[in-house]
Amino acid sequence: MNNSLVNTARSLGAGLRALLLLTLVTGVVYPLVVTGVAQGLFPGRANGSEITSEGEVVGSSLIGQAYTLPLKEGQETPEPDLRWFQGRPANGLGVNSRNTQYRLVLSGATNLAADSGAVDGRCTAGSAEGSLCAQVLAARAAVVEDNSVPGHDVDPSDVPADAVTSSGSGLDPHISPAYALLQAHRVAERNGLPVTRVEELVEDHTEGRALGFLGEPRVNVLELNIALKDLVASR
Repeated sequence: MNNSLVNTARSLGAGLRALLLLTLVTGVVYPLVVTGVAQGLFPGRANGSEITSEGEVVGSSLIGQAYTLPLKEGQETPEPDLRWFQGRPANGLGVNSRNTQYRLVLSGATNLAADSGAVDGRCTAGSAEGSLCAQVLAARAAVVEDNSVPGHDVDPSDVPADAVTSSGSGLDPHISPAYALLQAHRVAERNGLPVTRVEELVEDHTEGRALGFLGEPRVNVLELNIALKDLVASR
């Protein structure tokens, strides 16, 4: 009887010591080491890849933003603020409806098939409402209308794919150089800038392929708009 109690006490003691040791190693030491290494070697990435402007954090280089006008009375969908470069559509985004204490934006894709709304393999004006084809055609028409300015008309065939389709997360912070340059005339006209200067701004903020061969050249919209704001302010 006594031996059984002693053995049980020893087993419980060993288990408790193991629990405390593992808690200390995995719950305290390891997180502190990882955090210290991250802060020492990659402080920007460890802190969310923050982008600052005039000493204030204005966003992250990893998350896209919307550049829209304030909602008017009775308006549900905000209009784009055409002074700024616009990012990709965000058709897959949603709003949290369970925890209503916070207005949380939920990222995601549309989950629509590539041939959603297609007629004979093509997107036409008769595509079903809400289909991918209908969204793409509406987005293309908006891009053409918004970016056609006096003396410069945008042809629908010049609209790149990233201007009319959302990314898998809906939060892509980049656009293609082609889409950025397509917006240059409108941005220049709205801000009273020479088109050539705006195009130079796009070229200066075009990032190459990762490691020289992965992915495609891209432009971070937030960083480009910050540079645009500085250019307008120094005009």
